[in-house]
Amino acid sequence: MKSREEFSIRARVRSFRFALEGIAAFFQSEHNAWLHFMATIAVFTLATLVGVTKTELLSLVFAIGFVWVTEMFNTCIERVMDFVSDQRHKDIKFIKDLAAGAVLVAAITALVVGAVVFIPKLF
Repeated sequence: MKSREEFSIRARVRSFRFALEGIAAFFQSEHNAWLHFMATIAVFTLATLVGVTKTELLSLVFAIGFVWVTEMFNTCIERVMDFVSDQRHKDIKFIKDLAAGAVLVAAITALVVGAVVFIPKLF
């Protein structure tokens, strides 16, 4: 069993660096990251233009974050499954499809949140 290390600011900074490297790698390797980025910019631009409330802004932030997190986990799951086997396998297909489905659920949820926030302001 690994012994617990004492708290270290240096180790915490290093962990943030690793996290930022992961996000950078995500953008470098995943086309969907750029689509989500453009959608995020569009939502925040529209939110600024129509003047959303703090509560509406928080709803949009959480919805967008939900999509980002599921997309990143989906990428992780796909990479792990590709690492496990490069052969087609029905169980791996199920796992990858389910992870992609989670992203779709998050995106639909974000779309509904966006509709609830923006439709009354636009029409």
